[in-house]
Amino acid sequence: MSGRPRPERFRRHGVRALVAAALVVAVDQITKQWALAALDGGRVIDLVWTLRLRLVFNTGAAFSSFEGLGPLLGLAAVAIAAALLLNRRLASDRWSAIAAGCIAGGALGNLSDRLFRSSDGFLQGAVIDFIDVQWWPVWNVADMGVVLGGAALVWHAYRRAR
Repeated sequence: MSGRPRPERFRRHGVRALVAAALVVAVDQITKQWALAALDGGRVIDLVWTLRLRLVFNTGAAFSSFEGLGPLLGLAAVAIAAALLLNRRLASDRWSAIAAGCIAGGALGNLSDRLFRSSDGFLQGAVIDFIDVQWWPVWNVADMGVVLGGAALVWHAYRRAR
């Protein structure tokens, strides 16, 4: 038996990546709908220490940088998600596939805001952010998927290299 992964393993891990992406998108969109309903009108919910929930509309990229570049950011999100979900090397093991799926799901979750929450034109919608720790920019579940998935991918690559 050669050291090359079998095609059924790629399919199995590819399914894991798709499921992880779908879960991140679903939880992201559900929580954003909740935030729109519960935090409308400037309402702020203080939870613990500096953590609070506050509705923010972000038309830029991470941390509100690149304001007004919605179409370019949207196209980049599609490219990133496709590259992650179709990358056979990332689908070669379970944890890399799940991490890649989380990153892709985060990109697609924010992309859906740009697509479906706009009246100003193609990909001009604002991303809904609502998790505010007050010492870091406001974020959402999609952002969490990107960051945690990226960290897991780097950690797993480091461990595999050792």
